[in-house]
Amino acid sequence: MRIKLKEVMKERGLTQLKLAEMTGIRQAAISEIVNNRRDTINKSHLETICKALEINDFNEILEWE
Repeated sequence: MRIKLKEVMKERGLTQLKLAEMTGIRQAAISEIVNNRRDTINKSHLETICKALEINDFNEILEWE
């Protein structure tokens, strides 16, 4: 599984810092998620990101490989 956060952020003109401010998630954690450097993803982080980006379906942000 891959998180397509980088693509979504680019489409919306968001920086990692702005997303961190919107979600309250550390920018370092956002960076790891954006660059798919995490082996596991905190579900609450994913939910918080989706809520901030007004994404209702995880499939909009997840890509199953």
